Amino acid sequence: MAKSAKVERPTKKVEYELRFASVPAKRGWTDLQATIRNSLVDTWDFLTKTPRATTPTNYRLRGELGVVKRDGSTHERWQHKPTLKGDARIWFYVADQVVYLEQVHTRHPNETK
Repeated sequence: MAKSAKVERPTKKVEYELRFASVPAKRGWTDLQATIRNSLVDTWDFLTKTPRATTPTNYRLRGELGVVKRDGSTHERWQHKPTLKGDARIWFYVADQVVYLEQVHTRHPNETK
C-alpha cells in the first residue's frame, strides 16, 4: 500500500473553517506547530467554534490595526494568543463561516507593543 493520506478534521455546520490568508501565515503556523503544538490544537478548537468571542487571549485589535481590507470588503481584525504567557500572536479576520489567518507571529509583533 502506498503512503496513506491524512484524514483532515471535518467541521460541523455551525463551526468555522480555517484558511490561510497569506504564505507567511502558513509558515508561522508551521513554526508554532513545532513549538507549541498542544496550545495550537486548543487554538484550532477555539477559532473554529468561537472566533468572535472576546476573552483575555482573543480580542479585536484597535485603531488602524483593527481593520483589514480584502477583496473590496472591510473586516474587523482580531488577535489570538495561543498561550496566556507566551509571545505568539495570530491575527485573523472572519468572513461568513471562514476564519482567515492573516498573520501568525511566533513572537510578539512590534506593531502591538
